[in-house]
Amino acid sequence: MSVLDVKNVTHGFGSRSILENVSFRLLKGEHVALIGANGEGKSTFLNIITGTLMPDEGQVKWSNRVSVGYLDQHSVLEAGTTIRDNLRLAFDGLFDLEKEMLNAYEKMAEADDDEVTKLMEDASEIQNILDSSGFYILDSKIDEVAQGLGLMDIGLERMVNELSGGQRTKVLLTKLLLQNPTILILDEPTNYLDENHIEWLKRYLQNYENAFMLVSHDIPFINSVCNLIYHVENCELTRYVGNYDEFKRLYDQKKLQQQKAYERQQKEIDKLEDFIARNKARVATTGMAKSRMKQLDKMEILDKPREKVKAHFDFKFSKAPSRFLIEAHDLVIGYDEPLTQPLNFQIERGQKIAICGVNGLGKSTLLKTLLKVIPPINGKVDHGENIDYGYFEQEDLSDNNRTALDEMWHTYPSMTNHEVRSELAKCGLTTDHITSLMKVLSGGENAKVRLCKILHRELNFLVLDEPTNHLDPETKNELARALGAFKGTIVLVSHEPEFYKPFITAVWNVEDWTTKLV
Repeated sequence: MSVLDVKNVTHGFGSRSILENVSFRLLKGEHVALIGANGEGKSTFLNIITGTLMPDEGQVKWSNRVSVGYLDQHSVLEAGTTIRDNLRLAFDGLFDLEKEMLNAYEKMAEADDDEVTKLMEDASEIQNILDSSGFYILDSKIDEVAQGLGLMDIGLERMVNELSGGQRTKVLLTKLLLQNPTILILDEPTNYLDENHIEWLKRYLQNYENAFMLVSHDIPFINSVCNLIYHVENCELTRYVGNYDEFKRLYDQKKLQQQKAYERQQKEIDKLEDFIARNKARVATTGMAKSRMKQLDKMEILDKPREKVKAHFDFKFSKAPSRFLIEAHDLVIGYDEPLTQPLNFQIERGQKIAICGVNGLGKSTLLKTLLKVIPPINGKVDHGENIDYGYFEQEDLSDNNRTALDEMWHTYPSMTNHEVRSELAKCGLTTDHITSLMKVLSGGENAKVRLCKILHRELNFLVLDEPTNHLDPETKNELARALGAFKGTIVLVSHEPEFYKPFITAVWNVEDWTTKLV
């Protein structure tokens, strides 16, 4: 049974085409991954099917009595409420039913026999819905899912306006799963989740009986939970049966066939044009030359397979710093309360360190404290000599009205227009991306601009907080290669061991330092 039909949808922004004549069908129980390079239109497609964005052409039709749960990159929580308050909103429909049932019982006191019978039937039906939905054990259901996604570590009575971006995403995801919608739509759900909570979400989706559509660049995650792939590329949407590995095999095969067909046709065209050029002027062969010209005119010319714009990262090394870049002495990090025991450690020249562990224990706080962006609660941080560092923050919270071009110019005002465009192009950004506002770029495109600002400087110390969030697989692989080739020191926060294991020299787990129960 089809729960969603998308027919001949076309959409663009200004002169930039995003989707052209796209059709899509989602069946009950299908587990779909929507994949594609950064900026190809995945989030735009989700916004169209959820009604957030009206397409230029085409239609979107949901089947009757379908409930849609959507977690996107820009969902918000109501300030001044607790985490538990927000999670209980997932059951608003059930609370409304309870009110309806209680009203029915009140009406029975003044109703005649026929009306009482009808009210009893209504109340009984509502009671069955409430019982089957677990209405009377809501708090235990909330605790179960909140525990799985790590919210219990934060505390359900915590005010949402005190939360980090990653913690807010966890609250929204937990609320969505508690709603148990007919269709679940998730845009980058593993961003901000650590390994343990990704595993929990993986098991949850594997056992999910309803349909879901997932946008993710986490290949192992897609392979574990999805059985259908829809690939967005060059404004088209193509369906592949199987997981990501099977898609990649079929996609590479298809690309190879297209390239060979194009090359064969080009050789044939060259032969025909050569024959025509040599024989059209000769009386004896002019007829054959005209025949070849007709053959050429009737030929359906194949387009040359388009090469995707690929990022190339090259971190510039400045000079050798002192032996120890950072030394921590009885360091206690946190904001209002301590997050760690007193820490004593050194970061030595040439080390490449990955920091991992459950979210909410202070990984980002540690980076900011080491760079002296925020003060420690106790202890001190000493910096060595000749340190040139570049810092990539996990998220860009600013409502940035500058274009990507202007953003780069703002940081490096002495650069020429050509130099700025060239640097951004190296990071895999097209002219359309470069002239778009930062706030309307996709998460991956935005990250590439922020990486570009770091790449332009000569550095000997890279501090990166979840740099792979939103990056497509090809860009992620290129970033791993560039970090492995960098001659300087690296401190990296990441929840993706498969990304950092090839180049990292040490792994620090914040769970070994925390003052919290893990």
